[in-house]
Amino acid sequence: MNKELSRHDIRVMAVQALFPLDFNEDLSRKDAIEQAIELEHGEMIDEEQEKFIPEYLDILVTGVCEHKVELDQLIETHLKKGWHLSRLSKMDVIVLKIALFEMMYIEEVPGKVAVNEAIELTKTFSDDQSRKFVNGILSNILKELDEANKEK
Repeated sequence: MNKELSRHDIRVMAVQALFPLDFNEDLSRKDAIEQAIELEHGEMIDEEQEKFIPEYLDILVTGVCEHKVELDQLIETHLKKGWHLSRLSKMDVIVLKIALFEMMYIEEVPGKVAVNEAIELTKTFSDDQSRKFVNGILSNILKELDEANKEK
């Protein structure tokens, strides 16, 4: 592989892998990840058709899948009264889950970076209203996480 991927590129691929996983229960994580790589970075496939899967991409997709229930509940508790995950755009929910996973489980990613990256992802995959919504939810959760860490 000649090209080094940035964490932002990897987050984009994580969105592209997690989106079809949300709809297709028969799709494996590995296949979803490989499809996301081919979508944006087909040059990462070498002559023997071996695919290079960036470690951080695997961490994000696996982590979001393994913590799905917890992440869904956290998002749900921060929605306005009468709102549920089912009312939200699937893309916004996926972006929220990636950011929350990073905020809660990836120590080397500062919470503000996770929020900023989520905003950038909504600029790519959603609209301005979604950007504001995602920013509001994540900022509130980040504030709570920071307060909880200060108490420790």
